[in-house]
Amino acid sequence: MRALPVTSSSAKVRIGARLRAARRRQNLTIDQLADSTGLTKGFISRIERDETSPSVATLVTLCEVMHLPVGSLFETPETELVKAADAPLINLGGTGAEERLLSPRGQAKVQFIRSRVEPGGSGGPDMYTLNSEIEVLHVLTGAVEVAFVDGTVRVEAGDALTFPGREPHTWVNPDPGRPAEVVWVLVPAPWSGSE
Repeated sequence: MRALPVTSSSAKVRIGARLRAARRRQNLTIDQLADSTGLTKGFISRIERDETSPSVATLVTLCEVMHLPVGSLFETPETELVKAADAPLINLGGTGAEERLLSPRGQAKVQFIRSRVEPGGSGGPDMYTLNSEIEVLHVLTGAVEVAFVDGTVRVEAGDALTFPGREPHTWVNPDPGRPAEVVWVLVPAPWSGSE
């Protein structure tokens, strides 16, 4: 069996931003990291800007000090694109609204829903709750009124309203001649999106 020639990728491995992010998440300054690793501040700064490549031993030292698995610096982040045209229609129980799930189906940490709410469209006459810690309503165009037990809040284009999903509420597009375009963000996702 003949050996195949192996060529390395010409793409430079860029780990500096991930090291900087890890350091900042831990509220470490470059000075503190330099003191803990025995490296100079300038060298750490150059590594974080991808101006130099550390040796394996230096990389292991940096990762040990920050309790960071070395392999995590080379992992490809998971991304999933949901095209607006392909976003599935869902029905959250309201009327007069076309709702599309823009976060991936099965995403448990967050749900992102874009809705077009016709004039008079609503979440229904009865207040409801969602099994989510946080609900955010961002109005892109038009307006939506959100009713709570103790009052109503009008959210207009450009505004965002944040509240606990477990708070009884409902909503309506109060403008008789104008649809509203809105985005709902639910954290964590109250359902799997597979309905």
